[in-house]
Amino acid sequence: MYSEEDLASAVAAGVLTDGAAQAFRDHVGQLRHTPAVDEEHFRLVTGFNDIFVVIACVLLLVSLAGIGSQVATWIGAAAVAVAAWLLAEFFTRKRRMALPSIILLLAFVGGVLGTVVLVLPRQTPQGLAVASAVAAVAAWVHWRRFHVPITVAAGAGAIVGCLFGVLLTLAPDARNWLNILSLIAGIAVFVFAMRWDTTDTLRQTRRSDVAFWLHLLAAPLLVHPIFTALGVSEGHANLGQALAVVALYVGIALVSLAVDRRALMVSALTYVLYAFSALLKQYGVVSLSFAITALAIGAALLLLSAFWHPTRALVLRFLPLSLQQRLAPFR
Repeated sequence: MYSEEDLASAVAAGVLTDGAAQAFRDHVGQLRHTPAVDEEHFRLVTGFNDIFVVIACVLLLVSLAGIGSQVATWIGAAAVAVAAWLLAEFFTRKRRMALPSIILLLAFVGGVLGTVVLVLPRQTPQGLAVASAVAAVAAWVHWRRFHVPITVAAGAGAIVGCLFGVLLTLAPDARNWLNILSLIAGIAVFVFAMRWDTTDTLRQTRRSDVAFWLHLLAAPLLVHPIFTALGVSEGHANLGQALAVVALYVGIALVSLAVDRRALMVSALTYVLYAFSALLKQYGVVSLSFAITALAIGAALLLLSAFWHPTRALVLRFLPLSLQQRLAPFR
C-alpha cells in the first residue's frame, strides 16, 4: 500500500516522473471508478506491524504511567511524555510509521497536558488555560521535529482549551455560553482546515492529511452546539425537531460535498440517530426504533457514498467559479 506522500517522494527522488505518477493515480481511479482526489486518503495503517508496534507502545506507556504515579501523580504523566518523544525518534522520524506516530503524538501532548494539570495545586479554569497553552507549545515543538499531520489538530485543540480556560477565568458566568464559544471555535478551526485544504486541492501532500484531522476536530465543535440548541440531547424529540434535524443534516451534507470532507456528516450522525429514535419511541415504536432509524439513514448514506462523485459535481455547479477553483476538483 503506497500513499500519496510515497509517490511524491518517488517523484522527488527521480524514481518516477510526474507523468508516470499521475498515470498511476488515474489508473487506480479508473479501477475504483472514482478519482483519487475524491477518495479522501490519509495514512493510518500500512501493515499489521503498525498495530503490533502500537500495542507494544501502549503497554510500555501505561506501565510507565503506573510506575511513575507511585512516586508522584505528575511523574507518571511526565514519564509518558518523555517516553513518547523518544519512541517517536525511531518509529516516526526513522521508520515513518503512520499509526504509531499518531498514538505517540497523542501520548506526548496528553502527557504534557496531564503533567501540568497534576503539578498545579488545584484544577481551576486558570489551570486549564495554563496546561492547554503548554500543551499547544509542546504540539508546536513536536510538529517542528516530526511533522505528524495530526499534530496541528492537537495543537489547535489545545489552543481552544486555553481560550476556554481564559474566558472562564475572566468571566465565570461564561459557562452558560460554552455552546456559543464552541460554535465560534468550530468555525475558526474549520476555516483553518480549509486554508490547509486550499493549498493542496489535488490532495497529494501531507497538507491534505493535516486538513483531514483539522476537519475532524472542527466537526464536533460545530455540530454539538447546534444540535444542543435544537433540544435534541434533552431525551425527547417532536416532529418539528426531527424535521429541523433533517434540514440541518442536509445542509451539513451539502457543505461536506462541497469541500469533499465527510467528517461533518459523521460527527452529526449520532444526533440524527438519537432524534429519530426518540421520535419513533414517542409514537409507540419502542423495540425497533433505533433499528429502523439506522436502516433508513444507513441506506441513505450508502447511496450517497456510491454516487458521491456525481452528486458533488452537481453541488459544485451551483457555486461561484472562484470558489470552485479553491476546492478539491472533480473529474
